[in-house]
Amino acid sequence: MHIHDYLERLHYAGPLEPTLQTLQALHEAHLLSIPFENLNIHLGRRLLLDEDALWTKIIEQRRGGFCYELNGLFAWLLRTLGFQVSLLAADVARPAGGFGPEFDHLALLVHLEDDWLADVGFGESFRQPLQMQASLVQVQEWGKYRLEREGTYWLLQSWDDEEWKPSYRFTLHPHVLSEFNEMCQYHQTDSLSHFTQRRICTIATRIGRTTLSDKRLIMTVQKEKKTQQLTSQEEYTAALAEHFGIVL
Repeated sequence: MHIHDYLERLHYAGPLEPTLQTLQALHEAHLLSIPFENLNIHLGRRLLLDEDALWTKIIEQRRGGFCYELNGLFAWLLRTLGFQVSLLAADVARPAGGFGPEFDHLALLVHLEDDWLADVGFGESFRQPLQMQASLVQVQEWGKYRLEREGTYWLLQSWDDEEWKPSYRFTLHPHVLSEFNEMCQYHQTDSLSHFTQRRICTIATRIGRTTLSDKRLIMTVQKEKKTQQLTSQEEYTAALAEHFGIVL
């Protein structure tokens, strides 16, 4: 890994020692610099869970990706810097209740003096790693989160102004990247996968979030949203370049 190139992609020039402060800074820089997106799926380009392929796409081609890609590459960076990192398989909560299958999502467990949940591949979620402590409400600038224990599972929840809602659940069993290949293939090919049903590109900003959902551009400042319907492929292409730095 050429660490300098990765850090340049993150616009990061801070400390690199394997400490909590470094983890927090890199985590937020990742979310502010590299978008969550599934555009290759709709371009018919196969996504490969291979570190060289991830490096080429995200760092050299200055693209984004979804969870397997973003967290897979971030884990490589953290390990190169001296962090101890485990890949976790998570089951994503379904809107109607219940959870998706194992390996539905890839998250990271970073082992410091305490363990911390890191995730730069879940779209709009926590910007700072979460301490692995059950029932501890962790308040951040952009939301409140907590982790609960349910048997062998840990459950990530977020507060939506009325109640705690589940995001995903996971066990602490460590995995390797290749174990996520089958679900990665499913999410980019199966018609039931929400990733095949619409194009999405979203990135955190210092003042909120910018999202391009098909041809709907959503600019969020604090909690206020402004939506613009793009009317042509030219407008869509221009929005990708302007807001996400993506040139297809």
